[in-house]
Amino acid sequence: MVKCIHHISMKCNRSELEAVLSLYRDILGLKVAREWKDGIMLDAGNCLIEIFSTGGNNREVGAVRHFAFAVDDVDALIAQVRSAGYEVFVESKDICIPSEPPLPARVAFFYGALGEEIELFCER
Repeated sequence: MVKCIHHISMKCNRSELEAVLSLYRDILGLKVAREWKDGIMLDAGNCLIEIFSTGGNNREVGAVRHFAFAVDDVDALIAQVRSAGYEVFVESKDICIPSEPPLPARVAFFYGALGEEIELFCER
């Protein structure tokens, strides 16, 4: 039985690693959980973000659309992301997912250092 998502893995080349770490560690505030020669895992609460620096310039193609971080203040964090130079492609807004029961939230989306789509999500 699945208990939770353990980690999400991304790859970059060595020249991109500092920009990736700057975003996830310095701007988003994730702490280093463990690191080794070619990789690092950052603690995202109940999940880890794993980054390998041996990816070269190859980018995988797949069905993952985006991943979302649960945050307390979407507006404050998206302002930090924007001021660091990252492209925001969905501005902060209130939504209500028409599920049963409905799920009201505040969200924003931006492109990460590797072009990954990242959502900031705060349940209301």
